[in-house]
Amino acid sequence: MDDMFVISPFLIPITAIVAVFVLVIVRTLVRARVRELEIRERIAMIERGLVPAPEVDPRGFDRAMNRFERREYRYGSSRHRRAGVTLMGVGFGLIVLIAFTANEMSVAIGVGGFLVVLGIAFLINSLIDGGGAAELRTGPPQSFGPSASAPAAPPDSLRRE
Repeated sequence: MDDMFVISPFLIPITAIVAVFVLVIVRTLVRARVRELEIRERIAMIERGLVPAPEVDPRGFDRAMNRFERREYRYGSSRHRRAGVTLMGVGFGLIVLIAFTANEMSVAIGVGGFLVVLGIAFLINSLIDGGGAAELRTGPPQSFGPSASAPAAPPDSLRRE
């Protein structure tokens, strides 16, 4: 009976860990089955000569749009702005560090000033490059779910007879 009380505190975390693994596996299997059914539905539509609307696969459409937005954000002007501000901060930090530790103000301004000037160049680059990226992200929100209006039937040129 004493052995059961020694083991019991460890049963709760072990059970929780096993339950989480089982939950993740079941969720993955359910998502795979739903995705397989969505793909079969699209194939059946294409075989009948219908063109599936993008609203049929809203998650895929949302993933593609998120990839586009991330790419635009990553390569947009904000990337240069962040790099410029970071480099200016590091440059000013080096100026202060070298000036106080070595008492060499000219060396401090030379080393830290280089990074500050590089940061200013990045900041100016972000201001020059900043026109197009902001316009792409500021459009009105669009609905792509099942409530979005979709054409009832494809054009006659796309139907199979």
